[in-house]
Amino acid sequence: MDDFDVPVFRKAYELYKTLYGYRAEIPRQDRYAVWQRSEDASLDVIEGILLASQSRQVDKTATLERTSVKLNLLRVFVRLMKETKAIDAKKYVALQAVIDDIGRQLGGWIKTSRER
Repeated sequence: MDDFDVPVFRKAYELYKTLYGYRAEIPRQDRYAVWQRSEDASLDVIEGILLASQSRQVDKTATLERTSVKLNLLRVFVRLMKETKAIDAKKYVALQAVIDDIGRQLGGWIKTSRER
């Protein structure tokens, strides 16, 4: 399996590119706090997906669960950025939609890996 063809990887990769594209519009006071943590969490999700795609079955579920926790952390950071007005409602909705989609895909992968 080509790790870069995993749909959830492509979605997480696009999420980071979107976050990166928004960076210049983020107020300086927010850029080095919650924004940086959001970018880091997004990169951690990408890393977790790649690690899981290359892991043995016994390690896969734990890696996916850690990745899911990172995704939930990202979800909280994005909500916090909206509430502090670091991002507008339109960006928030767009980011949350992608995060929700990644969450559904990760959840399905976790369920499948537990059944094996």
